[in-house]
Order: sequence, then C-alpha cells, then structure tokens
Amino acid sequence: MEFDYDLFVIGAGSGGVRASRISSSLGAKVAIAEEYRVGGTCVIRGCVPKKLLVYASHYSEDFEDAEAYGWTVPKASHSWTKLIENKDREIDRLNGIYHNILANNNVELYQDRATLIDRNTVQVGDKKITAKYILIATGGTPVMPDVPGIEHAISSNEAFHLKEMPKRVIVVGGGYIAVEFAGIFNGLGADVIQLYRGEQILRGFDHDVQNVLAGEIQKKGIDLRTHANPASIEKTASGLTVTLENGEVLETDAIMYATGRKPNTDGIGLENVGVELKANGAVKVTPGSQTNIDNIYSVGDVTDRIALTPVAIHEGMAFAETVFGGRPSAADHDNVPSAVFSQPQVGSVGLSEADARAKYGEVDIYKSQFRPMKHTLTGGSEQAFVKLIVDAKTDVVVGAHIIGSDAAEIIQAVGIALKCGATKAQFDQTVGVHPSLAEEIVTMREKFTPA
Repeated sequence: MEFDYDLFVIGAGSGGVRASRISSSLGAKVAIAEEYRVGGTCVIRGCVPKKLLVYASHYSEDFEDAEAYGWTVPKASHSWTKLIENKDREIDRLNGIYHNILANNNVELYQDRATLIDRNTVQVGDKKITAKYILIATGGTPVMPDVPGIEHAISSNEAFHLKEMPKRVIVVGGGYIAVEFAGIFNGLGADVIQLYRGEQILRGFDHDVQNVLAGEIQKKGIDLRTHANPASIEKTASGLTVTLENGEVLETDAIMYATGRKPNTDGIGLENVGVELKANGAVKVTPGSQTNIDNIYSVGDVTDRIALTPVAIHEGMAFAETVFGGRPSAADHDNVPSAVFSQPQVGSVGLSEADARAKYGEVDIYKSQFRPMKHTLTGGSEQAFVKLIVDAKTDVVVGAHIIGSDAAEIIQAVGIALKCGATKAQFDQTVGVHPSLAEEIVTMREKFTPA
C-alpha cells in the first residue's frame, strides 16, 4: 500500500520535532502536525520562559549582595511589562528556529489539529493523510482541580502572560513548578504564600533535599504552609479571597495552581484505533516507545514516563534510530539528572536515600551542609547542601543531590559519573576544584551516622 508519508507525527514539541528531524535525515518522508506553536511546552510555556523569569527574580538578591563587595547600588525598580515583552520576543525567536529546523530537514508542517481516523490515517483540518508509521507526541497540560471559584485561578500557562505583576500571590502545589514560581514571584517583590496539602514539598525527592530546601525558601520570605489546601476562591473588589480547608481566610491578588499535569490524549482519536492508555490517560508504551498498535509509537510527556524535555528528545532519537535507522534502541531512563530552578537550585541524579535503602538494603550516606563562600562577606544565611548515597556492598554511588548556586550545572557532570558506575573511591580519587561548592562532592570522607 502506498502512503502519503512514511511517518506522521502529532505534536511538534521537543520529542516530536527531534523524532521527525532524525527520521527525515535517515531517509523517511515525514510530516508533523501542531495546532498551537512549534516548540512544545518547554520552549513556549515551560522551562525556557520559566528560567528567564528565574534569572529576572534573582537580581533582587544580587543587588543586596553587591554592597558587601563594595558596590553602591541605587534603589532598583522592576518593570514586569518589559520583562514579559522581552521574554515573548525570545520565545518568538525560538519558535522561528523550530520552524526552520523542520523546513531545513524536509519535514512538512501542518499547523492544525490532527486526529486519528484509523491506524494509518489522520484527519488534519479538511485533509485525510495516510502514513506507514504514526508517532503521538502531544505532551501534557496543567490540571486544575474542581474547587468552587477555580475560574479565578491561573496555571503556569497564564502566569507567563499576566498583564501586571501581582503584589500578593498564593501558589498551590509542592512540585518543582510550584516551588519555582513561588521563588519567581518572591524575588520580584510579591508577598508569596505557598500551600501544599502534603507532608513536605518536592514529593519523591530525597527527604534531606525536601527539608533543606523548605527551610531555605522560608528564610527568603516565602510563607510555606504544608497540610494546607484551598476549599474555595471568591473574587472581591480588592482581589481574591481564598478559604482554606481548615477555615482560614486569605486575601490575595492572584492564585496559581501547580498541582499536576495530565497527558494530552483527549480528542485525538486514540479510541478509534484502540491504542491502550494508562489509568491516568497516558499512552501505554513498551520500553521502545511502541504502543499496542504496532505501527503507532509515542514519546514524551504524553507517555508519563519521565516528564523532562531531554528525556522526550532521547525517546524521539531512539524511536527514529529503531524504526528508520535499523538500529533498535530504547531510551535509557536510569540515572537521569534533573534540576529544580528554585532559589537556591536543586540538582539531583540517581536514587533518594529511601529508594536506595529499599533497593540495596545497606547504604552509606555522605552529606555536608555549609554556608557558601560568597556569603562570608554578605552575611547571608543561605546554606548549600551536598549528599551522596553509596551502595555499601559495591561502593557504587547510586544517588547524588545538591542544593546551592549552580546545582543544575554541577549535577550534569555528576550524572556522567553515575552513568559510568563510578564508585565512592573514584570520587575520592578525583581532585576537587577549589574554592567551589562542587568540590564538596569529592572531598566528603566521613560517613553520616544518625545521632
């Protein structure tokens, strides 16, 4: 049977674009459909614009710290409008780059919604298009809970486009998006309350990372409240009134929910083909990203494996190599480094202490908490934290966690070491870079013993 394309990709985010580009370079005739803007969550409304806002918010501390180093800094003011305009200009630029990537790699772009009709046919606008293989890469979207007055709340999507900077903000959630936006609003001068219904923020992270970071963001002025959750939201003449489940009433100018995301599988015709989904709506795939329909694959956040942009890209690469490159491969989801662009940053790779104990039984713990050198002059109380988790039987480092300036940059290199199966002895044999936060990773010698 003749098809219009060898591959049709639904969703032009990081995973879909990489899969389409590489597949085309391997000789496939490829098309991709995107109903919004090319670039996906990360580029358009996720990690890229968010990190730009993190940079902006950190200047308030930098101005304060500068005085300790001899700088006379006049009273600064901030323009939210200018920040958002500049951010939008950069996102427009990146969107254009992604368009060029597709065009330069002979990938035909359909800027419309695509839905599956059968296992080889998609409807795009008023066109029916056939393809030998179909790749679902539609990503995820924020979930808003069913709370009275939720229509007055925003998600991270809308936070990037607020007309003005709110003076008072409530952030609901305890994951990395909530933590990062609480830091952004706080750094830009808002009074921030962060509400999390659970025991501690950053669920799933190492317990020391959770506790240390919670203490640090509270020192920076964020009113962090655990076991706290809104019961209702009301609009008033002066802003919003938020009533908590315990009956407490809070006044705010904006409330942002970052309480989870769901896979974008609604309304794209998966039921027409019989593609199996997980209970949460994610596409169920094999380690090689294949669905139960043998010519349909899926990568990225829509599969709910590890919702990180580089993971989606990795999965897209593996798909292309497998299907069109003749080199069967599955994306490796072990020891994936990640970062939280909180203030201070978190970098993490490998297992938490709890997970390591569950997997290996006996583990050795090395950890250090200290004031970074920068703050010996500023008098700041910010603490850095470094932790290594080692399998006691093999001496292999199975987890590494860092809190502090540039933790995200540091953890990338540490991730290589864990990927190579480095032992604690090899860490110890590595000469540290002095003076730096990173040297702590290779200079810790004393095993931690609980008091």
